[in-house]
Amino acid sequence: MGTRKKVHAFVRVKPTDDFAHEMIKYGDDNKSIDIHLKRDTRKGVVNNQQTDWSFKLDGVLHDASQDVVYETVAKEVVSQALDGYNGTIMCYGQTGAGKTYTMTGATENYKHRGILPRALQQVFRMIEERPTHAITVRVSYLEIYNESLFDLLSTLPYVGPSVTPMTIVENPQGVFIKGLSVHLTSQEEDAFSLLFEGETNRIIASHTMNKNSSRSHCIFTIYVEAHSRTLSDEKYITSKINLVDLAGSERLGKSGSEGRVLKEATYINKSLSFLEQAIIALGDQKRDHIPFRQCKLTHALKDSLGGNCNMVLVTNIYGEAAQLEETLSSLRFASRMKLVTTEPAVNEKYDAERMVKNLEKELALLKQELAIHDSLANRTFVTYDPMDEIQIAEINSQVRRYLEGTLDEIDIINLRQIQEVFNQFRVVLSQQEQEVESALRMKYTLIDKNDFAAISAVQKAKLMDADGHLVGEPDGQGFGLGLAPFSTKPGRKSKSKKTFKEQLSFSARKEGASSPVSGKDLDMFSTSKTQLVPLSKDGDVKDMLLRDRETSSTEPLPSDSPKEELRPPRPSTPPSKPIAFQEFKNERGSEINRIFKENKSILNERRKRASETTQRINTIKREIDVTKEALNFQKSLREKQGEYENKGLMIIDEEEFLLILKLKDLKKQYRSEYQDLRDLRAEIQYCQRLVDQCRHRLLMEFDIWYNESFVIPEDTQMALKPGGSIRPGMVPVNRIVSLGEDDQDRFSQLQQSVLPEGPDSISFYNAKVKTEQKHNYLKTMTGLQQAHRK
Repeated sequence: MGTRKKVHAFVRVKPTDDFAHEMIKYGDDNKSIDIHLKRDTRKGVVNNQQTDWSFKLDGVLHDASQDVVYETVAKEVVSQALDGYNGTIMCYGQTGAGKTYTMTGATENYKHRGILPRALQQVFRMIEERPTHAITVRVSYLEIYNESLFDLLSTLPYVGPSVTPMTIVENPQGVFIKGLSVHLTSQEEDAFSLLFEGETNRIIASHTMNKNSSRSHCIFTIYVEAHSRTLSDEKYITSKINLVDLAGSERLGKSGSEGRVLKEATYINKSLSFLEQAIIALGDQKRDHIPFRQCKLTHALKDSLGGNCNMVLVTNIYGEAAQLEETLSSLRFASRMKLVTTEPAVNEKYDAERMVKNLEKELALLKQELAIHDSLANRTFVTYDPMDEIQIAEINSQVRRYLEGTLDEIDIINLRQIQEVFNQFRVVLSQQEQEVESALRMKYTLIDKNDFAAISAVQKAKLMDADGHLVGEPDGQGFGLGLAPFSTKPGRKSKSKKTFKEQLSFSARKEGASSPVSGKDLDMFSTSKTQLVPLSKDGDVKDMLLRDRETSSTEPLPSDSPKEELRPPRPSTPPSKPIAFQEFKNERGSEINRIFKENKSILNERRKRASETTQRINTIKREIDVTKEALNFQKSLREKQGEYENKGLMIIDEEEFLLILKLKDLKKQYRSEYQDLRDLRAEIQYCQRLVDQCRHRLLMEFDIWYNESFVIPEDTQMALKPGGSIRPGMVPVNRIVSLGEDDQDRFSQLQQSVLPEGPDSISFYNAKVKTEQKHNYLKTMTGLQQAHRK
């Protein structure tokens, strides 16, 4: 078990213009707060009323931004959660004091986001920094309303409402909510979508103290599970982070609650009273029984209150004189919470399936060892212990020396060593094959000889002669130089010496003459198609040839003609947009659609290469770690046996020298692969921007085509044509057809204004927009169904 530690308690003061400077004072160390009340003279001469209070805390957050609050309160708790420690962050205080703003923040503004979204971001950032572990993240969102449990994520289509009511269940592993849905999230945007989905389902009400008062306690839980990628050990760690947003305590005389809001306030005050009783009992070392089961809130938080977790309390208070009594009550709660001790410990678990497999494998090997024990009876030493990483590195070194010819034979000790020798032979062979293939790909472009389409494209590019021999291909009698194209011989300027940029710009001009899109927008998309070619450092010739083949096989679209086009009769009812979109992609938008598909395929290819490079980097990193351990073992062995020096130079054996050389080569490979990965990531970002531009252009052209074909009246179109009765500027475009600003347009404008200041906010805003679109759609469909019933 870990060492016991006190609960951390912080106070956040809500900013106000009417701050009581004479009654509320902060300590010089910013870790204490003093309250002074004026003596009530109406009680007479003998007046024992207390007028001064002083509270020692872990920090006072006055006029603190959301960034400062998170760095002070939550960052360390979330960081330790990925190391296996449970964590709980709780916001407590009077209604309207800023608890929900501290925990969730303003979802409309990225800068004003609270502890909860920042914790999600930190978890996924730390996962990216730990490639040696396979980490899974799950989330759940629980609401306790009027002593009833509700799942805030039950509105998702794949969850649905629960038939049986949720209950709190205890087992040796802890407390969990039976019936609460837990959702796997593989990326940051998915987690934000679940958060926003739950926020829209929370119950709020309005009273005199708070316009949007939370009427329930909410617990957002992040479950983390980490398995090692490098070690085959069956041990793994788990942890959970409870982010608790308590409903605010309120005085009915001040809030003026009535009816349903009054009933809610009664349940809230009752549960908060039971919570304070549990805190007082936890702070008393002589108490044996802690009343956790008095209410659903304390029962659900049994693991968090005084358990094996890092506990942090944020007490939100007013700074006004009119709320001083409630402020004193909140500060007393914070002081009592500081008396509670927790015992954080790493949550280690064992994978039963992996453990059984390891034991079965071990048993099989031991049986084989015993079976050949009699045949090896003449040997004086046989070990049955499994080989460690240092011994495996030693066998790998012996195999390499044996292949190089510096070692005549490998001494055989037992069956395990024989199996490992063959395994290392396979490893070395695989590495050599990869090195040869990598060296060839760095120098040459490999083309399959059975791919006749690629060969014809190469011949067209004058990279192959008429006999089918590539330039530089041997002729069977020696080193053949091949046949160079006539245009590349000395003394002539080859037209093919043009840069890619010149060729592609010519292609763009060629396409501009036949594209249905006119003017500046067409030039943009011709460029977006061609700018992908120089992204590859070595010039991906095969991709270029395939694109050339597709371009040559595409028939140019007919150019605009002054003659009136013969259009099919307009249908009485416009077709649905999905059907019309398919027709548009096959006809007028075929060129833009082809460019979009081409850019998307190049983007997918870059992503695949980045994934392969990442795997190679991880493999090299593991080899570096193994080599370092073997080298450290050799150094310690040399120190134990005694070091030898010759003219001030340390003498090392051959084995240690080979390990040093191997480590140097591995580090060089690691730097090279990492640089390639950085280049690929830059290319992916560039390609993604081009794909987004193509998609936006395709949708915009489709809207124009759809309105021209099915929405705008034909007589209006005739009047708008050159020579018609309506001159440009006489009729506003928005009076012809209404193309109102949709969510995607607003999101694009938001990206232009916000993302330059906060590039990490894209997942936050993506999730926000998707949640709003979903609820707008559901609201519209509900209204249509009600209108249909009427």
